[in-house]
Amino acid sequence: MSIHIDVPHLDISDPAFSMHSETVRNAREQHWYATTNYGFAVLRHEYVSILLKDTRLSQGSGKWPDHNGVHSGLFHDWWTKCLLVLEGDDHHRIRRMLNPAFSFRHIEAYVPRFEKLAAELVDAIIDKGEFEYVNDFAEPYATRVLCILTGIPESEWPTIARISSSIGLALGITIKEDLPEIDAALAELYGYAETLIADRQANPRDDLVTRLVEANRDGDSLSDDELRNALCLLIFGGMDTTRNQLGLGIQTMMRNPDQWELLAKNPELARNAVEEVMRSNPTTTWVTREAVVDFDYEDLHAPAGSTVHFFTQVSGNDPAAYPNPGIDITVERAPHYGFGGGMHHCLGHFVARMDMAIAFRTLSQRMTNIRVNGQDEWMPDSGNTGPVYLPLAFDKR
Repeated sequence: MSIHIDVPHLDISDPAFSMHSETVRNAREQHWYATTNYGFAVLRHEYVSILLKDTRLSQGSGKWPDHNGVHSGLFHDWWTKCLLVLEGDDHHRIRRMLNPAFSFRHIEAYVPRFEKLAAELVDAIIDKGEFEYVNDFAEPYATRVLCILTGIPESEWPTIARISSSIGLALGITIKEDLPEIDAALAELYGYAETLIADRQANPRDDLVTRLVEANRDGDSLSDDELRNALCLLIFGGMDTTRNQLGLGIQTMMRNPDQWELLAKNPELARNAVEEVMRSNPTTTWVTREAVVDFDYEDLHAPAGSTVHFFTQVSGNDPAAYPNPGIDITVERAPHYGFGGGMHHCLGHFVARMDMAIAFRTLSQRMTNIRVNGQDEWMPDSGNTGPVYLPLAFDKR
């Protein structure tokens, strides 16, 4: 006799859909996966940990432009060739050569500059008692960090931020209508990347771009196109996600003021604070994969071509993996998937972990009693999320 399993359904296209909702928590309690109007969603940490490594599932974002009616153009061609969506031998070869440039040893050398930048931004607002967090801190900090890493003059950060925000429109459902702006922004970013590559080829420095230019392992090297694509992904992806994650981090700490005070008194806990934010409140709330073949696991049957979402925000708050899932920056946790997982784990995670730790440590040592000070505005609480406008008030320590 077959056993009927009542699988929950989630309407993730509903503008009111929220990863933090009781509906999603109830679905996770009911079953390990749910059906959605865009395929399947894996909800529990145990299953996310296993299936993110399953080779029957490929990176699911590569066909995003085509699924939305964009079959050609600058963004389409870049997106379908960048490391984020590549699979197989090309992915392994390019990642193998890029990995050393993003090692902890190399990134650690930038700590003093990141610390100076964070202090400079806080100095500019500390006596005012209020600021708009995105424009006054999160965006300039995230963008200038990337300028420091790549050798772009820091004075160019507003342009880089504008370009990255325009390219970010490609990840929304209005991609087709926004395509002229997206392609124009990517062409501008190509110009920055190509100038950097040509300069470092002629004038090597002790910096990240030179390490990428000189990447060579086992007789392989990166072509100019591969270098350009990698740099564009680093600049766009790093700015956009770090800015959003800094906003979600301050939101998390405002909801847990005891943890903020603990961080202020124990700045060495800053890296733990980043992990807790990434676990519980990540900007990338789900990771997408696509079934390469007919995919069966336990009672899940996903025909070839089906979309399988891994709800990393939901799995990061799964009480089965985290018995006390509330924020606690003093404990060691099971691994989270805020930086993705498997072969597509975020290449720049050391950079992100380090620059966010510096930001949270600096802010906590200078500000207390942080609270929303006016009408805030947020992106939808699904997919990639974060604050658009976040006015805050605070007391100076």
